Amino acid sequence: MNEEEEMQRAHHVRTDSSINYHPSQLKKERGSLANSASGMAVDDECKLRFMELKAKRSHRFIVFKIEEKIQQVVVETVGEPQQSYDDFTASLPANECRYAVYDFDFTTDENVQKSKIFFVAWSPDTSKIRSKMLYASSRDRFRRELDGVQVELQATDPSEMSLDIVKERAF
Repeated sequence: MNEEEEMQRAHHVRTDSSINYHPSQLKKERGSLANSASGMAVDDECKLRFMELKAKRSHRFIVFKIEEKIQQVVVETVGEPQQSYDDFTASLPANECRYAVYDFDFTTDENVQKSKIFFVAWSPDTSKIRSKMLYASSRDRFRRELDGVQVELQATDPSEMSLDIVKERAF
């Protein structure tokens, strides 16, 4: 339902199963449910390490994981500036979901050095369904915390995030 339709219905009370709901109450309830479903907290270290990668270029990549017990996204691995794309892909577990950022350096056709920061949502086919759902529902909120990401990739197996795909997406 678009906003205009919601505004038109705002003056009517809706009855479902003998319970009266005003449309504004429904919207509030839906919003709070959405926030609780994707309301994974983000550890301050995640933002700090990302700022170091973006501004100081002191990391090549960062891998983040969701700690379910504390309901928080935390830093799992930080790659040194000299590490390669192969080192980055090797740091992602084969059977578990992760978020990651990678600082990709490349040279344009005009021989200009450039860099783009990639956000990778790693969700392998072999990971648990519960984990896939948790990462999928928290992705957008976490991604918004990382201001400066230029390209996003969703990958379910290594071929979906090969170096060729990264190069293609960078240009």
